[in-house]
Amino acid sequence: MKRFSLLLALLVAVPAVGQNPYSDYIAKYADLAVAEMQRTGVPASITLAQGLVESAAGESPLALYANNHFGIKCNGAWAGKKYYKDDDEVQECFRVYESAEASYRAHSDYLRERERYRGLFELDPADYKAWARGLRQAGYATDPRYADKLIRLIEEYDLDRYDRPAEEDTAEVQPAPALTLRESADTLFRERMSLSLSRPVYERNGVPYVYAIEGDTYASIAESQGLFLREILRFNDLKQELPLETGDVVYIARKQKNGEYGTYEVRRDGETLWEISQFFAVQLKKLRQYNAFRGDAPLEEGDTVLLSKAYIRR
Repeated sequence: MKRFSLLLALLVAVPAVGQNPYSDYIAKYADLAVAEMQRTGVPASITLAQGLVESAAGESPLALYANNHFGIKCNGAWAGKKYYKDDDEVQECFRVYESAEASYRAHSDYLRERERYRGLFELDPADYKAWARGLRQAGYATDPRYADKLIRLIEEYDLDRYDRPAEEDTAEVQPAPALTLRESADTLFRERMSLSLSRPVYERNGVPYVYAIEGDTYASIAESQGLFLREILRFNDLKQELPLETGDVVYIARKQKNGEYGTYEVRRDGETLWEISQFFAVQLKKLRQYNAFRGDAPLEEGDTVLLSKAYIRR
């Protein structure tokens, strides 16, 4: 996509944060970018950086008059209002959205629904550099410096902070209460349920999940939830599909970095950190970090497993 000469000048000399349209744009749309990340998996840092570049920080005519913040053009399936302007060709057709929110949602769906961007969702969502380069390689923009511009903006304005859970931005993680076996029946399964079009969706430790039913596979659940197989495997800390049994928990979003409870007492010999990770909706790699002091010894009944950063032994 053709870049605005004004934007190029702005990128050469970006004013201090909080004193220019860039910081104003970020403050205005950060929450929306985070919401879209949670809905579709597109990193908020990437969405914000693209919005800044494509809309000239919300000041381009396309953003002002068409609510189009990402330069998405019309195609044969577009039946909405249209806005015409010169771009790669004379008087090209661009989509008009009812609001900036609609534009952000359409941008996320645009990336998820097109085959050429499928590989992006196999990347680590925290690797904004890989996402930026992947967008360029997939042909989102013709500018050879497109990825560099996105990366520069992300680093200039610390946009990757929006890719991290809010708890990471706190100065100190407060200790969570310890969980005992006596409490588990009353507290562990305090689950919230919502209904989707296809099946009930529950929530544990703030992470949505579904229960497997007869005949389910990770691939079939991924398809029913609008996810890629690689995504759902990553959400469940798996490198490949495993057989599912009726009643198995399958997370449809990324698990948390800390548990709702501080510690867990192992209930049987041979219980694994992966099983505990699924039980409490805590990322497996985090449990390994928190319990590194244990070494490679197998878990035994009565062992204490740390579920939160605040409980790491010092």
